[in-house]
Amino acid sequence: QVQLVESGGGLVQAGGSLRLSCAASGRTFSSYNMGWFRQAPGKEREFVARISWSGISTDYADSVKGRFTISRDNAKNTLYLQMNSLKPEDTAVYYCAAGAYSSSRPGGMDYWGKGTLVTVSS
Repeated sequence: QVQLVESGGGLVQAGGSLRLSCAASGRTFSSYNMGWFRQAPGKEREFVARISWSGISTDYADSVKGRFTISRDNAKNTLYLQMNSLKPEDTAVYYCAAGAYSSSRPGGMDYWGKGTLVTVSS
């Protein structure tokens, strides 16, 4: 089992940047494929980005491609999401997730953090 704790959320103006972190503990972080998902009020949880256990392979939702960058540091057991050129529609609770298999579906991930709120003002 792996425990995940997100941090780095907050209030930012449109066009600004934030960097989210997800600290992992428990079983070997480097053996898990990782992802970021988000859930806006009244909406379903949606895929944002994912990264393979090695960090070599990444994938992004079309809505964030070119603005967000997912990365990981296996030595520090930490996952990151660099978010640039933020838009009001990026406002959501952001969750990191770990899975034995890489998935863009929330149901395909095995472990979840409790989330961190990102609010982008216009």
